[in-house]
Amino acid sequence: VALPPVPEWEHWYEELRTHHRVTLLESRGHAFWTSAERAAVAREALIDGNEAAFAEVLRGWLESGGPLTISEIVQRFGVEAALAQTSLIRLETEGQILRGRFRGGPDEEFCNRRVLARIHRRTIGQLRREIEPVTAAQYLRFLHRWQHAAPASRLHGVDGTLHVIRQLEGYEIPAAAWESQILPMRVAGYKRDYLDQLCYSGEVMWGRLSPHPALSEEPDPKRRIRPTKLAPISLFMRENAEELIVRSNLGETGLSHASREVLELIEERGAPFFSDIVRGTKRLPAEVEEALWQLVAAGLVSADGFDALRSLIDAKRRLGEKGLRARPRFSSGRWTRLHSETEKLDVEKFAKRLLARWGVVFRDTIARETLAPPWRELLIALRRMEARGEIRGGRFVAGFVGEQFALPEAVDALRASRREGDTVEILQAGAYDPLQLTGIIVPAAPQNGAQALTS
Repeated sequence: VALPPVPEWEHWYEELRTHHRVTLLESRGHAFWTSAERAAVAREALIDGNEAAFAEVLRGWLESGGPLTISEIVQRFGVEAALAQTSLIRLETEGQILRGRFRGGPDEEFCNRRVLARIHRRTIGQLRREIEPVTAAQYLRFLHRWQHAAPASRLHGVDGTLHVIRQLEGYEIPAAAWESQILPMRVAGYKRDYLDQLCYSGEVMWGRLSPHPALSEEPDPKRRIRPTKLAPISLFMRENAEELIVRSNLGETGLSHASREVLELIEERGAPFFSDIVRGTKRLPAEVEEALWQLVAAGLVSADGFDALRSLIDAKRRLGEKGLRARPRFSSGRWTRLHSETEKLDVEKFAKRLLARWGVVFRDTIARETLAPPWRELLIALRRMEARGEIRGGRFVAGFVGEQFALPEAVDALRASRREGDTVEILQAGAYDPLQLTGIIVPAAPQNGAQALTS
């Protein structure tokens, strides 16, 4: 069935009518073209008001057209709204059509699911073509602002520290670098009290999230967990701990005997203080601290205050001035086992974290993400998010292969970075800063002293 004669199609219609292939059907002041073999169905649908017949007519229309509202269907076919609605529900029940507001209007619309998929693919393709990529240098400058490392974009106080932690949660950085490189570069006038407040209030946790290579089910006497300032530690929100801490079935063969005793006591008592651990294990305070440091490096324990980690990092503070038998200058705080029932990271949630951290995500940006799922899994999640209209896909940064995805607000910020050109100086990040992308984003030799996070 078609609308009343279209002038441009008149000569084709006349040719078909001459061969008895089409006929004209009149109903309620409307004239319709219809093929001869479908005339009976068209008559039942438009004249008799048969629901099944009208559903069949709508099926053909929606397979070859775009979204329609009920009012548009009523106006186009001259039928009652009730007939249009029941016929659409029949098609929807069969899985032929979907309902929604596809054109952004106030009225609900109906569209064939395959047609909608084609429209969606073309829309995504058009959006991707609209994007003009920036250079690697422009993207790096954008990142300094996005992560609040540029002076004009730095944050302030406890709230600013919390925002930085939210953006970087799940990213592992050497323990000693958090307060020497990362937080002072992003929070103006950073003070240790900011992080202490967040930890003691229960909002923020710290700990190693990636499994230590020395933890194995099969004993290997050559592999040991050695406490070091380079132990990768992540800061994260306590409410998100279950999403980031993955349950490990690995053994504890790389631990010392003292570390096993301390770990058993922590598991038994739940959240003991340092003095409780000393009394429970009957070991010297210095031995307990060495054991805790090893457990921290292994990713097995954490404390409710960040000052506990500071005392482990600072050997002079940890051991005092009189050697191993002296009473360590150790801060108060409860120690807990890092545990979780989570079997595997939620790929889509982690993809959202990556987008919040980098603004634009592609394979190269996750090169130093120790917790990131394989790119092939992230790609599926990112494509799904793009299909829902939550993020944009396209070519945002020139010079890199593979698909790229960005938050809508990041696309606007990239445009501003592109307008500034490459003349603005980019700040130099520390060796362990996430923004130290030398050799990853910018093609230059690595800085002296840069080390991989393998400890």
